[in-house]
Amino acid sequence: MEILACPVCKGELALQVETEEGDEVMEGALYCAQCNETYPITDSIPNLLPPQLRV
Repeated sequence: MEILACPVCKGELALQVETEEGDEVMEGALYCAQCNETYPITDSIPNLLPPQLRV
């Protein structure tokens, strides 16, 4: 988490865990309070594409 940054504003990301298996987050989100953007985590893969590029 220390090396991750918001791709839009380079702000700090906060982890929001919905489900996890062991040490791995399976579902959740990464949230940037600086620009109020949320990046989903699905099947343990974070989608850090900027909002306009996500489908």
